[in-house]
Amino acid sequence: MPLILPVNGVAPTWGDECFIAENATIVGQVTMGDQCSVWFTAVVRGDVNTIEIGNKVNIQDGAIIHGTYQKAGTKIGNNVSIGHRAMVHGCTIHDNVLIGMGAIVMDNCVIEENCIIAAGAILTEGTHVTSGSVYAGIPAKKIKDLSPGLFQGEVQRIANNYVLYSSWFQPKK
Repeated sequence: MPLILPVNGVAPTWGDECFIAENATIVGQVTMGDQCSVWFTAVVRGDVNTIEIGNKVNIQDGAIIHGTYQKAGTKIGNNVSIGHRAMVHGCTIHDNVLIGMGAIVMDNCVIEENCIIAAGAILTEGTHVTSGSVYAGIPAKKIKDLSPGLFQGEVQRIANNYVLYSSWFQPKK
């Protein structure tokens, strides 16, 4: 069973067709839409601030979603993939975004729609990523525009695949 706990009387909520792995942790002020998945050892900790997650969001193995007390909540749009061991902290991520494996997104960052944050990238506090960008490096900088092929081949493909993967863990009807 996943660890799902209320904090100060507020329990996490999620929509339809969601998969939560048996060793995932979700606590406090967390709301998730439909077709979301929280994978093995991932932590979504809404104990010190709110975490709002849209539809068709996958939070992959070992990822951490958190915020900063009285300062920065986390808001994640629709069709977003948070890669393995990524850290997303007190920021806003719009629709159709891929956060690569091991990337770190710090407080008050804003990632507009249709973007990729490369594996291992670090977005320092307050970084603003404009729509259609690919960011990489430490600290992360724009390296190119997001091409239609990269959008379909990575952002869309990964989000769609995780809906499929989630279905493998659902009871058969």
